[in-house]
Amino acid sequence: MKGTKGRRRFIDYPRRGREGPRRWLPSWRQWLGLFACGVLALAAAFGVIYANVDIPGENALARKEATVYYWADGSQMVSVGAVNRQNVPLDRVPESVQRAVIAAENETFYSDSGVSLKGIARAVVNMVSGEDAQGGSTITQQFVKNTYLSQDQTVTRKVKEFFIALKLSNHRDKKEILRGYLNTSWFGRDSYGIQAAAHAYYGVDVKELNASQGALLAALLKGSELYDPGLNKANHERAEARWKWILDREVETGRMTEAERATYREFPEPRALAKPTSQAGQTGYLIDVANKFIKSATGLTDKDLLRGGYRIYTTFDKARTRRLEKAVTDVRKKTIDPKQRAADTFVEFGAASVRPEDGAILALYGGADATKHFVNNADTSAVPAGSAFKAFVLAAAAQELGERGDGPSLMTAADRRFGTLRGALLNSQSQPFVQAGKSLGLEKIRDMAVATGLRKESMAPLEQTFPLGTSAPSAIRMANAYGTFANEGRHAEPYAVTRMTLDGEPVDGFTRPAPKEVLTLYQAQQMAGALESLGWLMTGRTSGAAQDAADDAAGRPASGVAPAEKPVAAGATLPGDRQKSAWFIGTPSPNSGAAAAGEPTTAITMFRNKPGAPQLLPMQGVGGPETELGTSIPPQIWAAYQGTS
Repeated sequence: MKGTKGRRRFIDYPRRGREGPRRWLPSWRQWLGLFACGVLALAAAFGVIYANVDIPGENALARKEATVYYWADGSQMVSVGAVNRQNVPLDRVPESVQRAVIAAENETFYSDSGVSLKGIARAVVNMVSGEDAQGGSTITQQFVKNTYLSQDQTVTRKVKEFFIALKLSNHRDKKEILRGYLNTSWFGRDSYGIQAAAHAYYGVDVKELNASQGALLAALLKGSELYDPGLNKANHERAEARWKWILDREVETGRMTEAERATYREFPEPRALAKPTSQAGQTGYLIDVANKFIKSATGLTDKDLLRGGYRIYTTFDKARTRRLEKAVTDVRKKTIDPKQRAADTFVEFGAASVRPEDGAILALYGGADATKHFVNNADTSAVPAGSAFKAFVLAAAAQELGERGDGPSLMTAADRRFGTLRGALLNSQSQPFVQAGKSLGLEKIRDMAVATGLRKESMAPLEQTFPLGTSAPSAIRMANAYGTFANEGRHAEPYAVTRMTLDGEPVDGFTRPAPKEVLTLYQAQQMAGALESLGWLMTGRTSGAAQDAADDAAGRPASGVAPAEKPVAAGATLPGDRQKSAWFIGTPSPNSGAAAAGEPTTAITMFRNKPGAPQLLPMQGVGGPETELGTSIPPQIWAAYQGTS
């Protein structure tokens, strides 16, 4: 002990020269050293953790994206998928919307380190005390939570969020982080991302949002269940108050001028809340036809399409589709009454409009509602064509005609056959068509029908009655095939999608083949003349007030079929036809100039089908005795479709 007396210890603890409890109280130097060691230890731990934390891969939710279908005019038709998200680049988001989000959520976004120590501390305290973990996270931290982590409110997740956000802020451009945040945030109304929110709340593309609308969407980031103004009155009050605060905050932080702020005094009311029936009405049928075309053109499967992320640009004309649906609905209400007539039960309609020159499907009617009636009546191959099929027998006869008319004295056997069939078509006679099947050959008639656009699979057996329409083509294919006659004898395959992308990259398979000549110009003109005569017969017997007066005098209901303003070629089932369907196909005549103007060919079918029954029901009595087996109803729909504004 003597040898160690007076030797200085490295750490003077317990402290020498002190008595009692004072020996055990550290000096201020020891306190300072202890603090410094603690700081160094924390810094070392921070460095080790920071170095070992990697930015993980995106979580499953962040990778999911909806498939979006667009109308022919480029406007959005519907977004389909488990997650309603459509990623957009930042340059598509107006600067005013970006500023609103930053003012509302993180005004120092472009200058901070990506984390908020104050917010994290508050979150930790709240979680320890059992309260909600509201922590005032930065935009970067919220993006990390949305994209890389779960939504669990735990201390562990919050710590991970802090380190990943810090690292992300040091390695990623702020604009890239803001883009990711805007594309992954939840805005309510089944909308992930600013693009989906723009459609859900205002029915516009994100690039069309103004600063006022952007401020409301920014308010929703605080919680749509509290700030969606469409949910209830209290929400509306909260949303309006926060909307005002965000706009004022933009002025305070220099992101908006006082003059601009003064222009936004009226609250930007969003669209009314709608039930999530995205595929109701005709939409589900449109998607069905588009997907069938995609699978045929590209080889993609249903499973491929379900993964989402596709942008599908269709040929469907929004206005025409709505006009066609309205025409069917209005005429049905006037003519079909199951409560008064048992024959009117189970009546179904299907229709399609196809542009002759290129085969684009512009509109269709698949049934009353795709979410309730699952068979697409516009695309079903279960309804016999009846005498509407006779046009293909006539076309097979026209194919044997020469290239000019040589006058009555020099008429050939082909000329006489064509003339006989033309007269039989107008007079609803069947025997000449049965005879033509023998003289022309049933194979020739079938091949003509297929060449003009009908599917070979829909052809009936080649029996004696084949020329009378025992085959069952779809409305889409009937419209397409009759369009061949309007297109000067050239057939263009029907299609429903113009282009398609996946994650911004084009999907191959949408190159369109050139139309193929089926009939020469002269032969097509002879066909058009015959069908035009039938069109006048079906739509122009009498007109306007004269027809109304005749109907009133006879005690008959008005048919609603007005004469066509321009020559129209037509195919139809007529009263003498005993098939279990009624058809009308109206196509612009080459003589009218409408075909060149892009007017479509429209096929309308009506039939009776009891769900689950294998056979169609008879048409006798449908619509009452005046409708003649229901054959006058499809022309009424066509006339209403042509005249609906």
